Amino acid sequence: MRRLLLVITHIAAVAVGFALGVYTLPILTADHGPDKTALEQAASAAQFTATFDRKLKGSDFFHWGEGSIHVMPDKIAHVGRLSPGPDYKLYLTPEFVDDEVSFLKLKDKAARIGDVKSFDGFLLAVPSGVDVASYNTVVVWCEAFGEFISAAKYR
Repeated sequence: MRRLLLVITHIAAVAVGFALGVYTLPILTADHGPDKTALEQAASAAQFTATFDRKLKGSDFFHWGEGSIHVMPDKIAHVGRLSPGPDYKLYLTPEFVDDEVSFLKLKDKAARIGDVKSFDGFLLAVPSGVDVASYNTVVVWCEAFGEFISAAKYR
């Protein structure tokens, strides 16, 4: 009985340690967000503006975004915060999505903008050939775990 208890407690300790590692590693390795001046300049030049809402259907305690998103033909800026996590990607979609299921239905029509490597704001270049006016929603997606983080409809 004692051996069984030891095995169970050790397995539980390893599981908790792994979960904490998955959660804290992205925080420890995250880039610092762009400086405030760069974000303010981008925000003032925005063609479209929207807001990330923490209360979307697909967001939860561990997967959320808040703050404003500023869309320009050549870059996208976020002034706010995202929940920390690994392998975040920024997409544009032609329709508003607010959870995993609705995003996965449109993912093949979405434009991948780039990697989100900071959780306290970001500034990403829009790839050449992507017309931001052809889309209406910005989506932050965790590619590694297939998790919806947040979205904002900008037009």
